[in-house]
Amino acid sequence: MKAGVIYAPNDIRYEDMPDPEPKAGEVRVKVKYTGICGSDVPRVNADACHFYPNVIGHEFSGTVDSVGEGVGKFKSGDRVAGIPLVPCMECEDCRSGNYALCKHYSFIGSRQQGSFAEYVCVPEMNLVHIADNIPFEQAALFEPTTIALHGLERVNYKPGKYVAVLGTGTIGVLLVNWLHAFDAKKIVVFDIVPEKLEFAKKMGADDGINTLDKDFMEQALALTGGHGFDYVYETAGNTITMKMAFALAANKAEMCFVGTPTRDLTFGVSEWENMNRKEFILTGSWMSYSAPFPGHEWSLTGEYYGNGKLNYDEGLIFKKIPLSKIADAFELFKTPGAVKGKILIDSEA
Repeated sequence: MKAGVIYAPNDIRYEDMPDPEPKAGEVRVKVKYTGICGSDVPRVNADACHFYPNVIGHEFSGTVDSVGEGVGKFKSGDRVAGIPLVPCMECEDCRSGNYALCKHYSFIGSRQQGSFAEYVCVPEMNLVHIADNIPFEQAALFEPTTIALHGLERVNYKPGKYVAVLGTGTIGVLLVNWLHAFDAKKIVVFDIVPEKLEFAKKMGADDGINTLDKDFMEQALALTGGHGFDYVYETAGNTITMKMAFALAANKAEMCFVGTPTRDLTFGVSEWENMNRKEFILTGSWMSYSAPFPGHEWSLTGEYYGNGKLNYDEGLIFKKIPLSKIADAFELFKTPGAVKGKILIDSEA
């Protein structure tokens, strides 16, 4: 088969490698699309790859090609989306249903062969069926959609409240989509790119605030009648928006940091005073799993995409690039602002 194989930082090659064969309990998937995740970029463009040579890619959709001994849930031709985490199922965290906190996990597309290839073999538990009315492009968004839902539920979310979403990347927009489906009173998104703010409104946000405006904080609080935001979700992983979250929070607010930071974050007196005086609750979110594995995040994503309760828009996809041009896809990330949405790698093109 053909695959995108990483040999060193900035060295990913389109080349032949042996077809993987499914072992007992495994399923071989003929890959259709794989999304490039933000975590994939440093694996190719920096030194974050676990080993070389390596085939990464974990946000994938496709069809079942063949199954190993003992597989009963899937058959050849089934339409599927991939679940990348492979927990050990034996440690204390796994036995408690906290699979994302497993200390002995593997991960499809980083610690074992991923889906930037024509075929990938995965354990039977690492696939979900997708409805016939869900396009493969949308199915490749299952994993980031579940991440957005898991982050939403890390706080004690209740409908009918004011919600702020900081950052309108893929996770931020998918989070807006869930909040809209779950009847938030008012969803306000924050970013510095007007086009991204407008798209977020198309996906369910009520208002968008450009944080380059000098009076953006006054604009934002005015939208809540001075109350502040009951729920605040930070999805950009940016130190500026993390501090901004403290100022936007209402008294007794709940907030979740979903984004992954790349720089150290320090809190000054003003941030700590906000936390003390408002008595808000701050938590984090990691991946997208609950018991029984892989969790209701995955079943609800399939249900809501299938019945249309979650809005899908082709604007979520920035480009579809053939597997043969995978190196060109990662070159785009070297120009700040060049990538304006999800890039899908097409393994059949």
